[in-house]
Amino acid sequence: MSGRGAGHNIGEVMGNGIGDDGSVHDVLVIGGGPSGSACGYWLADAGWDVVVVEKKHFPREKTCGDGLTPRSVRQLADMGLEGAMAGAHRFDGLRSCAYGMSMDLSWPDHPAFPSYGYVITRHDLDQLVSERAAKAGALVLEGAEAVEPILGGPVADGTLPPCQGAVVRDTDSGETVEVRARYVVVSDGANSRFGRALGTNRERSYPMGMALRGYYTSPRHDDRFIESHLDIRDGAGKVVPGYGWIFPMGDGRVNVGVGLLSVEGRWKGVNTSKLMETFVEAAPGYWELSPAASCGAPTGGKLPMGMSVGPRMGPTTLVVGDAAGAINPFNGEGIAYAYETGRLAASCLGRALAGVGAEALADYPAQLEEAYGLYYRVARDFVRMISNPDVMRACVQTGMHSKSIMGWLLRIMANLLRPEEVGPAEAAYRAMATIARAVQSG
Repeated sequence: MSGRGAGHNIGEVMGNGIGDDGSVHDVLVIGGGPSGSACGYWLADAGWDVVVVEKKHFPREKTCGDGLTPRSVRQLADMGLEGAMAGAHRFDGLRSCAYGMSMDLSWPDHPAFPSYGYVITRHDLDQLVSERAAKAGALVLEGAEAVEPILGGPVADGTLPPCQGAVVRDTDSGETVEVRARYVVVSDGANSRFGRALGTNRERSYPMGMALRGYYTSPRHDDRFIESHLDIRDGAGKVVPGYGWIFPMGDGRVNVGVGLLSVEGRWKGVNTSKLMETFVEAAPGYWELSPAASCGAPTGGKLPMGMSVGPRMGPTTLVVGDAAGAINPFNGEGIAYAYETGRLAASCLGRALAGVGAEALADYPAQLEEAYGLYYRVARDFVRMISNPDVMRACVQTGMHSKSIMGWLLRIMANLLRPEEVGPAEAAYRAMATIARAVQSG
């Protein structure tokens, strides 16, 4: 299939098999963010007829830390996009800061991932991936909101109902059309209205993040390390479960933010704007952050974590990325897992379209479990552990005195353990036990 170029709106494609002639596409992807565009790319690259509908127009702003870890870079490279990242700021590792101490940690060597990352705005990044999907042959409709699923057939217990497409509204004209497909991918983000309309729900005992970020000018905008602060405090000076970050953009700005982790409602009532102000005031002086350096008011959002949203499969439907709650609870990273789950879904759908049918979709939850199940269970336990400020303080203070421990934790938290290393759960628990023993002996 030849590439179709950049995104279109509904009016431009009327008469081309969209909503006017009863045609049925192979796959309809709801949402053109990281997971949807990645899924659209892999399907189109394999030759399938795929339509991606995105309610915004690219480029568009998106609240995010803008940091790409080696896992994200691997996915972008596999899609042939690393060359397009030449203008993005490349960084070598993480500077971990807490309780007056700091430690520079380079990304580990890994056979499957590069040892570097990038910082690039979602404004630029998401457009790059969407255009890549379109060039591969996906029909990308911008300003096209899926407002209602088209349902059909009986519902099996524990799965989503059969979905045959969506009623899609042109956000500029208000015109609606029906877009029908053999299979549907739900990738419309953390709030996933389409997913909820199909019956997805968040498991409320799982961690939920809340983040706020803004841009600031800084003379250190080209630092080779992104920076994470593990001892963020509220207005009263109390340590809260979460972290702060300062990510150099390489263009005169830094991305500054705070993320809170909810366990048992601990961050309810916390004033995130005040938390952000306190973090900026306490940031190391070398960044030269101040209200005068702010590029605009911060923006925020909620982050469903640890595969907290389900069901993620139906006889004709798969749910990916933030819509599935795929964000890593260890570090709040969502982009890599959006790309990865979109790619997994595309693989299952490709087999389904090639003749395996619904059985291929039924394999998707098992593939998610194999890829993330054990790791995310450990991550959820980790979040519960650090929700106790005293435990968090003891662990961080101990770990910050050992580069070996912190390097190990970086590999675990960024999901970059080498194949020959211990399994993620055992390694994580062993690291926690090591810190606990050190705390007790000290």
